[in-house]
Amino acid sequence: MKIFKYIGKRLLQTIPLLIIVSLISFFIIRLSPVDPLAELRLNPSISQETLDKEIKRLQLDKPIIVQYCYWAKSFVKGDLGYTSAGEKVSVKLKERIPNTLLLTLVVIFMTWSVGIPLGIAAAYKKESFFDRLLTIFASVGMAIPSFFFAILMLIFAVKTGFFPVGGLTSYNFNDMNFFHKVFDIAKHLALPSLVLFTISLSGLQRQMRANMLDVMDSEYIKFARAKGVSEWKIIFKHALRNAVNPMITLLGFEFAGLLSGAALTEYVFQYPGLGRLILEAVMKSDINLVMASLMIGTIMLIAGNLIADILLMITDPRIRR
Repeated sequence: MKIFKYIGKRLLQTIPLLIIVSLISFFIIRLSPVDPLAELRLNPSISQETLDKEIKRLQLDKPIIVQYCYWAKSFVKGDLGYTSAGEKVSVKLKERIPNTLLLTLVVIFMTWSVGIPLGIAAAYKKESFFDRLLTIFASVGMAIPSFFFAILMLIFAVKTGFFPVGGLTSYNFNDMNFFHKVFDIAKHLALPSLVLFTISLSGLQRQMRANMLDVMDSEYIKFARAKGVSEWKIIFKHALRNAVNPMITLLGFEFAGLLSGAALTEYVFQYPGLGRLILEAVMKSDINLVMASLMIGTIMLIAGNLIADILLMITDPRIRR
């Protein structure tokens, strides 16, 4: 019951946050000297009726605060309007959100599956050749900009032809059987995932190493060793449980970092995700698409932090008291 009360409390706390994010985003976009409907006006396939509908929906002839109130009312009702190309914003988001979630979850799974064991091993083998080697790789990984690394991987893909470039599936995806479809998606995910995995792994592994070293130096670990408890049991039963709790707290921040960092990576690889959609919408000053994408992105970040907090409550009994 405490978990459900906690979730309800956190959800209520997100309402002011969403309002603040939407206010800041809306005012920045609307105070810019760009007509949000410029591309709609220049698009010959867009009728005057559609333009008038958007002007009325966004109240563009009214003061900016009135415009925001009408936009917020439409957003709550699920009316996200049209893009500058005349497509429904809701349709574009439904296409992109699953792709970004897939990429983010794959990267998080890869990072945690590799980073946690490496951090434990580096702490156990402190000051050894293995530890120093991991430190070098981690430093290189943290120093390489994701955008630069993505371009290098793109050049590699183009030169070798080993991996596809652009999109999430091949042109003949619908003609494939189930296993070939899975393999095709995996090939398209390989390079974007590798770029984000490399950048995320370095920090996660170093943080896990620092946590383990801190716990291994505590009094109860020294007492367990004095009692003759095996090193394996000390590490995986006593030390790991306390060292991993701060990592769970970082899970929400990692989720947020991946969503923001994925934007440039998605753009380089022409991956059809939410980050690339936001970048393209900003460059076009597409107010409907920018606002909807930012709000959905914020909701996803809040959800990631909420999941991390719930996992922390489950793993740490002290928080449930």
